[in-house]
Amino acid sequence: YRLDARVAPQYRAMYAAALKEGNKLTPFSGHRRFSTQKTNYENKIRLYQNQGMSYADAVLKAAESIMPPGCSEHNTGLAMDIVSIDVGFQYSGEYRWLQENAADYGFILRYPADKTHITKVKFEPWHWRYVGIEAAKAIKESGQCLEEYLGMLD
Repeated sequence: YRLDARVAPQYRAMYAAALKEGNKLTPFSGHRRFSTQKTNYENKIRLYQNQGMSYADAVLKAAESIMPPGCSEHNTGLAMDIVSIDVGFQYSGEYRWLQENAADYGFILRYPADKTHITKVKFEPWHWRYVGIEAAKAIKESGQCLEEYLGMLD
């Protein structure tokens, strides 16, 4: 899976460190083309419309789990979705390892469970965003999500 050239070496180093401790950070989705994001987003909207939602409501609901094309961190190459084959990711050793160590490699959990009211995106334990080591450590230490850290609150 592809990442921005500035991010890929940090992901590889994080992957190797986790593997040494018995945790395989299986990449699922890194960089996405605009067209792929558009297809994913439109499919999610149609899913909700087929469940009886209006188009406007379906768009809002879809954006809770899939960003519109051009708005996704995957389009930038700065985010990686990481999965576990055995269990739900939030219950995996890999997730626990990332919670403890990802900031040392510049990654943050982008959509934490306790920040959905701020991010407006559902909890995604698999979605890790590169922000740089210094910023990641500061964000982790503060207990903030990216929007709070950047002062982007409503």
